[in-house]
Amino acid sequence: MAKRRIETEIDINAPAAKVWAVLTDFPKMPLWNPFITAIAGTPAAGERLTITVRPPGKSAVTLHPTLLVAEPERELRWRGHFMISGIFDGEHYFLLDPLGDNRTRLTHGESFSGLLVGFLQATLDATENGFNNMNAALKQQAELSLA
Repeated sequence: MAKRRIETEIDINAPAAKVWAVLTDFPKMPLWNPFITAIAGTPAAGERLTITVRPPGKSAVTLHPTLLVAEPERELRWRGHFMISGIFDGEHYFLLDPLGDNRTRLTHGESFSGLLVGFLQATLDATENGFNNMNAALKQQAELSLA
């Protein structure tokens, strides 16, 4: 079974509580997020979400992952799959690490596995770009709301 992991990082000049508040305000996320264009559900472990993602230059895809972890100010993690498990599965995560002085390091990534991973390299490359675009937008949103 093919596997690929994407992991990105960005430092945000805002406390983890503020970054968490922006990240988990699902109704407002599509207003600032160029990658996750729609998200519905409750940020609590065990909940099922409906998420539409649009990697740069690719078509939008709607997924229905299950939240595995929703630890305030620390971690948001969900797992989902495309159509049926084993075809194209992903475990998506956001880790927040306080850096002191009201700064937070966001680690944003996903581990992919399944039969189609090897055939979707262009989509996964676009997804990595989408993660970086989202990170920059999250940084801007969290820092602007402090002003």
